[in-house]
Parts: sequence; structure tokens; C-alpha cells
Amino acid sequence: MPTQHPRQISISDYTYNLPEERIAQFPLENRDQSKLLLYKNGRISDAQFKDLPSALPFNSLLVFNDTKVVQARLRFQKSTGGMIELFCLEPLEPVREVQQAMQQTYSVVWKCLVGNNKRWRDGRLEMPLGPYPADGMLWAERLAPAEEGFAIHFTWSPGHRTFAEILALAGLLPLPPYMNRDAQQTDQERYQTVYASEAGAVAAPTAGLHFTPEVLEQVSAKGHQQAFVTLHVGAGTFKPVKAELMEYHYMHGEQLSVSRAFLHQLLHHGVKPVIAVGTTSMRTLESLYWLGTGLSLGILPQESDELLVPQWFPYEVRTTLSVQEALETLIQHLDRQGLSHLQATTRILIAPGYQFKICTGLVTNFHQPQSTLLLLVSALIGPSWQKVYKHALANGYRFLSYGDSSLLLP
Repeated sequence: MPTQHPRQISISDYTYNLPEERIAQFPLENRDQSKLLLYKNGRISDAQFKDLPSALPFNSLLVFNDTKVVQARLRFQKSTGGMIELFCLEPLEPVREVQQAMQQTYSVVWKCLVGNNKRWRDGRLEMPLGPYPADGMLWAERLAPAEEGFAIHFTWSPGHRTFAEILALAGLLPLPPYMNRDAQQTDQERYQTVYASEAGAVAAPTAGLHFTPEVLEQVSAKGHQQAFVTLHVGAGTFKPVKAELMEYHYMHGEQLSVSRAFLHQLLHHGVKPVIAVGTTSMRTLESLYWLGTGLSLGILPQESDELLVPQWFPYEVRTTLSVQEALETLIQHLDRQGLSHLQATTRILIAPGYQFKICTGLVTNFHQPQSTLLLLVSALIGPSWQKVYKHALANGYRFLSYGDSSLLLP
């Protein structure tokens, strides 16, 4: 582990040469036929993803992110012929919680990225929701600049439809920018995990794309447990680190939701292995410890009536609180509030120097150079990330969202 504070990490130390042809543009025909790189006890070996259940440590708890990608790209054609694209990032009004915002009717305000913004001088944009007038209309009005975007007021008719239904009718699936292509019909299925259920993400938790019902059955047959959390993946997951030092990189916030039942399951699992399926699941799990710690110490900030884990919180709070005590604090918090689910926002940055509290392993794809996701991998397995990525490049692994997988067990 490095001795410097993670603020002083230079992102240029976490890079490698990724040839463009190694970036997977399309998924394999069968999800579980992907390659699986096994990193265990410092050794690397190769397998197929369908072998994962046998490669997991005895009596593991696999934690999945069940968020569902929404069709968050809306393309409006102006009467003059110009195209304005709105990319819905997160809700602003009347509620900021994603799942509630998806169920709003008549109107919502979302923060959006605006493509061709200079061509949208004023007025409302409009889009028919079908070929016939009775199918209805969607309107968009730009209100004011918001952090890295604009506040956009959407209204629609007929107004009884939910915003989730409007996006399903009018929106396009937001594939990662490095694919540089529009979504095809096959992406509608393949850019979702087989267990996706909670609509609200604008990017898939891609580590889960390899799982099939058969692999999930084998996970249980091998005696491993399964559990689900929700973290709505934001566009910030693709945000490049432009600052040389991490001190000047602002970590994006993402909304998470976990049930009281899951907290109990995690508590009773004790010291047995906890394997996060994807970086989003890992961020959620580790954030739980810091949420419990912050509540226990009475120092956790609140943001829009939600609990918040700040970016540098784990590196600046001195605590001897155990994982058990942190989880018990969260359960007591829910009991006092009469809630069945814990809702929070996390901006946690997991980088070299981070001390893991809950996760003992990670299932993940191969990430972009100089990304916060690569920092997370390095936090888990140390400098060996270079050996892992060198092996993957030398042995034909496919990279990024539709690429191959790895099981990392430090």
C-alpha cells in the first residue's frame, strides 16, 4: 500500500496501452462463454465464465447490483431540421430519488446533458410519442444550467403515463461513448443483466452481463449465497480523470438502496467471503460501512434528506468501529425511521490506500486506462493490476463493457 494520501495519487501512474481493436463493440452470442481471468493468491489462470461457481471461495456471498438501464437518450428534431439530444442524468424535481422519479406523472425536472445546445436558443422542444395524434406528445423546456448539464422540464400528454413509460416509448438505450454506435435491437436485451429489476441506471453494471440463469443456479448448487443491492449507475462512471492528481478530481454521486433484510443477511454472513459482482456493488457494500460509521459518530452529512458518503470520508475519519457495529447501526437507523430500505448517495472513491471493510473479492470486467475503476482494482490487488492487465492483453481478452471478465481474490 502506498504511504501517500490518495489525494496525491497521480492518475498517469495508472495507465496502459489499450488498442482500439481490443474494445468489445458487441457482446458474444452466449453470455457465459466469455473468458474469465482468475487472480487468486497472486497467481493468474484462465477459464470461461461458466466456471465461475467452482472458482469462488467456499461459502461465498455474491452481491449483485439489480439496477436496470433506462432509455435515457431523447432525440428531438427541431422544426428547422436540427437535432437536439437530451441525455437524462438524474432527477431534480419533484423528487430526487430515482425510483420515485420514474413513477412521476404529467411532468418532471431532470438534469440532462444537452447535445447541440448552441442550436437550442429558446422555446420548447416537442416529440410525438407515436405515429398517431392520440399516441401523445413529449415536450422539453430548458430551465437553467445545472452541474455539468442543464435542468430540463419535461411534460407530456396523456399525462397519466409515468416517466418510465415515456422513456420506454421515446428514449434510446445509452450505450457507452467508446462504442461510438447507436443501440441495436440486440442491445435491448444484452445491455441488461438477466436479473435487472430496478429502473434508473444510465449505464449497465457490466460485470453482471455474463451471468445466465444456469450460472446463477450453479452458484446456489455450489453452496454460495446470493443477494441484491441497487446502485443506479450514472454517466459519471465514464467520466475521465482529467486532473493529474486525484485531489482535483470530483467524484460523481450515485444513489443506492439496500433492504433491511439484506443488512441482516450481511450481518449474519459474518467473516465468510463477500464477493462483489462489479465495481458498483463494491462501492455500495463499502459505503454501507461508512454510512454506519458516520451515523454512529454523528458526523455524517445529509444531502437532500439522504445520507451521503463524501469522496474522501474513508481516508479522513479515524474509527475502530467493527463491520458488525456499523451494520447494526444502520438497522437501528431504519427501525427508528420505520423504513424497510436504506436510501443514500455515495461519492466514495476507492483508490490505493483504501482499507476494505466488507468485500473480500470482486468479479469485474477490464476497465479503461486512467479511470477511477482502475484505481479501485488497484486498491484491491495492489500493483498486481499491471500483471493482470498485461496477461489479459497478451491472451486475447476483450475489454470494457461488452468484454470479458475476471475474478480477483487478493
